[in-house]
Amino acid sequence: MNSRQIQRRIGRSDVSASAVGLGTWAIGGWMWGGTDEQASIRAIEATIDAGISLIDTAPAYGLGRSEEIVGKAIKGKRDKVVIATKCGLNWYSGKGNHFFDQDGKLVHRYLGADGIAYELEQSLRRLGTDHIDLYITHWQDPTTPITETVAALEKLKAQGKIRAIGASNISAEDLQHYVEAGQLDAIQERYSMIDREIEDSLLPITRQNDIATLSYSSLALGLLTGAIDPMREFTGDDQRKGNPRFSAANRQKVARLKQAIAPIAKQHSASMAQIVIAWTLAQRGITFALCGARNAEQALENARAGEITLEAGDLAAIDAAIAAHLVAMDA
Repeated sequence: MNSRQIQRRIGRSDVSASAVGLGTWAIGGWMWGGTDEQASIRAIEATIDAGISLIDTAPAYGLGRSEEIVGKAIKGKRDKVVIATKCGLNWYSGKGNHFFDQDGKLVHRYLGADGIAYELEQSLRRLGTDHIDLYITHWQDPTTPITETVAALEKLKAQGKIRAIGASNISAEDLQHYVEAGQLDAIQERYSMIDREIEDSLLPITRQNDIATLSYSSLALGLLTGAIDPMREFTGDDQRKGNPRFSAANRQKVARLKQAIAPIAKQHSASMAQIVIAWTLAQRGITFALCGARNAEQALENARAGEITLEAGDLAAIDAAIAAHLVAMDA
């Protein structure tokens, strides 16, 4: 394993992983214009070979497709990876709160004990493993008390089926309830240069309670890579199609940011995406940065970010560039 990768602990658990993690939402295909299984497997294999151990997935990413692909890619390499997957979005029972439809299935938010136990067994099967390192409630279920959810997760932890407990897409109130109910090791939330709301709402609570934070959409769905041409058009079910965040004006703002931080990128022999990831990991309270990759080239580029240490002067210059060029972004 590449020893230069930054390693961090997941909250108060005994699980540690690379600070840069591979997010596999796009690998599931849903809302990303489909998937190429072989290219995805190569991306995961390249990630592991580069020393990245943290791989994040979920049943909802393509109704099990992402987990299945991850399972194929990690076969024979289970000891090299820290698997994070999720529960709470189900399309089989009709219990809970209807959330959205996917491929003709009614997907509900449900975090009852029976649902969690069933979902875990399905994830273990798809991933080809006997335990999950970090098990995360994907979206919160308004029909089930958090105390019941935490009790079910702690039971699975006592059985050795999961090693750490996380929650995603939560409010500050929900987070406080989790803290009161038991040991929460991590939260997973959207965070990037242009999505910083949790700095005031959630991160003060996580810092106080030694809870790790995994940022998702660290590159803002690819916008902050600086590689998306202002005139590119998105097609099919790609979620960026029609998204005002990806307006030509916004992409031009990102292009100006790229130009502003070019001297820092050059100094570190890095791409804009790598500097963005390194900046994310340097933010107070952010423990891990999840970054998507659909091919080996993207995976290797993301991995390199885990070897970059930005100095105080670098961070100050980047913050100034963000303030100058990413203001008034379309939502």
